[in-house]
Amino acid sequence: MACGGAAAVGRTVSLRMRGTGTPDATVTVDDQRIGPLASVRMRGIALPPGQHTVTIENPGYFPWDRVVVAPDQEHARPIFLDVELVKVPD
Repeated sequence: MACGGAAAVGRTVSLRMRGTGTPDATVTVDDQRIGPLASVRMRGIALPPGQHTVTIENPGYFPWDRVVVAPDQEHARPIFLDVELVKVPD
């Protein structure tokens, strides 16, 4: 899954997620819906170089947001995000 415009062609960096987020939570990158967290955990996301905003949302939980920077370099290491969704109190 690639995000972004023209920069998506060519070099990308793998974004990987792990942690305790609910599997059906929705992952968006730069306001583009990517899919459920379970799928993203299995496959990852190919990010073009640059700054990206990653958001994970699920009803009953506070939104989880992170800004990541994908380097523009050959053989860049994957970016790992530890997702911890916090339940909204009743």
